[in-house]
Amino acid sequence: MLNNSMLVGRIKEIGSNEDDGVASITIAVPRSYKNANGEYDVDSIPCLLFKGVSQPVTEYCKVGDLIGVKGRLQMKDNFMQLVAEKVSFLQSGS
Repeated sequence: MLNNSMLVGRIKEIGSNEDDGVASITIAVPRSYKNANGEYDVDSIPCLLFKGVSQPVTEYCKVGDLIGVKGRLQMKDNFMQLVAEKVSFLQSGS
């Protein structure tokens, strides 16, 4: 079995807990096709970042930055999230 996902999108939210080094982000990932109105829908994907990955993201990234996230999908309390294993900084939002 393989549980591996890769997403590219813009950061919508950043939250961190300094005590345990865990951070959470939400990234906006546009779909690759247009809807009936001729617009691209955007999915908001929650991501969980642990110590080795969370520190650079919370220190250097801001809302609007384009990032790539590689990780695994996890269900918790009927809620799907991506647990990040690697984050790549692709483009600054400003």
